[in-house]
Amino acid sequence: MKAPDLLIITRHRSRTAARSFRTALFALLLASTATPQLAQSASGVMQSGEQRWRTECSSCHIAYPPKLLSAPTWGRMMSGLDKHFGADATVEPAAAAEIVAYLEQNAHGKRAEPTTTLRITDTRWFQREHDEVPAGVWKRPAVKSASNCGACHTAADSGDFRERNIRIPR
Repeated sequence: MKAPDLLIITRHRSRTAARSFRTALFALLLASTATPQLAQSASGVMQSGEQRWRTECSSCHIAYPPKLLSAPTWGRMMSGLDKHFGADATVEPAAAAEIVAYLEQNAHGKRAEPTTTLRITDTRWFQREHDEVPAGVWKRPAVKSASNCGACHTAADSGDFRERNIRIPR
């Protein structure tokens, strides 16, 4: 290949790259101006879903972090709020839709748990994390049950379950 041929190929590649860049830039600008409501509503749903999740769920117990269950498990739980562990935890349909969207978006995975239960305490993860906790701890008056995370995890209400924040009541 002669030097002039190389120059032509280089110019062609530069023009092609510039054209591709311009096309991508135009598509990006078009998408951002054509759908501002969509972008705003998507972020608004997440924010609103998180706020509703925190408000609704923490009105009875800590708002368990979405990462503690899979997306399908959260979906099953939210579809049965009328019989939520022996209580009617029904919320308005719009609130339920926002909460389930938030939970599924922030869940630990998209696959269902290997167990059919909806209890976080029955998940393999929970069992593994708490295998060194003696059975008697769950029966202490200050703890009452394994689902009372806040009894030992002092920052559970803010979603912080780090070991340095664990204080097991006597």
